[in-house]
Amino acid sequence: MDCSSDTAVCAVAVAAAAAPSPPSSSPRPPAPALSPCAACKILRRRCVDRCVLAPYFPPTEPHKFATAHRVFGASNIIKLLQELPEAHRGDAVSSMVYEAAARVRDPVYGCAGAIWQLQRQVNDLKAQLARAHAELAGARAQHAHLLALLCVEVAASSPPSYDCAAGYSASPSRHQLAAVVAANPVMADAVDGALHQTQAGPVSWAEEALWT
Repeated sequence: MDCSSDTAVCAVAVAAAAAPSPPSSSPRPPAPALSPCAACKILRRRCVDRCVLAPYFPPTEPHKFATAHRVFGASNIIKLLQELPEAHRGDAVSSMVYEAAARVRDPVYGCAGAIWQLQRQVNDLKAQLARAHAELAGARAQHAHLLALLCVEVAASSPPSYDCAAGYSASPSRHQLAAVVAANPVMADAVDGALHQTQAGPVSWAEEALWT
């Protein structure tokens, strides 16, 4: 610009050029990039905001989708989740992952084989419990029988020094044995049998077999 003709205009132009420009608005920080879910990462596709697989296959657990995808396929998983209400999708995913893992371990029977094994273990445990109850009942009956024989033997010998039912010095009688039976009904048959044996002939409780 030629400033020789008009000095005032030249001064205004220079001042306007030297004046600082108004500050522009501060730039917005970039939006954080969302990490793709494990399903989209394995499928190598873009994970959208409302991805149907993202809530159930987080990026920290890629093995879940890999196992389910190996058996059922991604398209079947997506189709099944879209047909279910959101309240049931979590249980469906857990079932698919469990079934897929069982199918990988046992390609023939899958989880049906695991269920069969568990049912077999339950049946074996029930049989063992039944045998234990039977042995316990036999042991209780034998104990009652031996105790009845002891009482009858003491009553037959009539020593005035011991009462097996009361635990003090007395001579056991049928009335006392009846009291023992009333207190322990399980001993009724054993006491009756022991009394019959005593009437038939002296029987020593030491000669009885401990286990039948």
